Amino acid sequence: MTKIAFVGLGIMGAGMAHNLLKAGYSLTVWNRTVAKAQPLVEVGATLADTPAAAATGADMIITIVGDDNSSRDVWLGPDGVLAGQPNPNAIAVESTTISLAWAQELHRAITKAGLRFIDSPVTGGRNGAEGGTLTLLVGADEAVLAEARPVLDAYSQKIIHFGPPGAGTAYKLIANLMGAVHAVALGEGILMAEKAGLNMERVIEGLTSGAVAGPLINAFAQTMVDNDHDFVHFSARWMHKDATYAVKMAHELGQAIPMSAVATQIYQMALSQGLGEKNVSVVIEALR
Repeated sequence: MTKIAFVGLGIMGAGMAHNLLKAGYSLTVWNRTVAKAQPLVEVGATLADTPAAAATGADMIITIVGDDNSSRDVWLGPDGVLAGQPNPNAIAVESTTISLAWAQELHRAITKAGLRFIDSPVTGGRNGAEGGTLTLLVGADEAVLAEARPVLDAYSQKIIHFGPPGAGTAYKLIANLMGAVHAVALGEGILMAEKAGLNMERVIEGLTSGAVAGPLINAFAQTMVDNDHDFVHFSARWMHKDATYAVKMAHELGQAIPMSAVATQIYQMALSQGLGEKNVSVVIEALR
């Protein structure tokens, strides 16, 4: 039986790990806040004291934490995964949305340690994680992905393979940057509609059924109109982090992205106003 170590049990990781247990995998988990691991322990997971302990004896290690710094810590820190003893030729899967530069450095470190690497950031939100319907945005060698696929299928409904390691991360940053711009544009449009005195029920009907309709518009139009940002699908803090990584990648590639750069600054405004832990739709409050 494939033994899996899972590191990071936040909004996304907890749902992913639960689906691995439902699929019958042997699962050892670690999370910085131990209390978040207890629901998984109660249904069959083993709790480890450190990422290194979780990874020891594992055939696959999956991590999903917050950012470059937390990813570096759980992989390369003194108690990190590579300080443990994963099984030879184990597969290391990084599902955190990280910078492209760190994804490339991590690939080199994991390969040097004798493991195989997949970068697999995810999309689909809390509901997708809990329902096992995530889309995985993968960078990996073909053979490694084929071997890992049965495990990845336990918490996803679609896997898009963008190319070699790092390619999944590059795409995820592009997509999230576009999402950040889209959310800012939605907020601006709603504020204009309010000041124009439009019937906001009709505005929402038009936005969610017309040419600009789509998952982000449909998810956040009502939330923005209601100023209700407490249920967090994806926090403004993480959107700002992802957009910042994407802007950095664009600069490294020599691509001008003036509109995206401004949108990223507006998320920084939201963070400066203490709104970072609210849902990403809270960007409208920064625009007010």
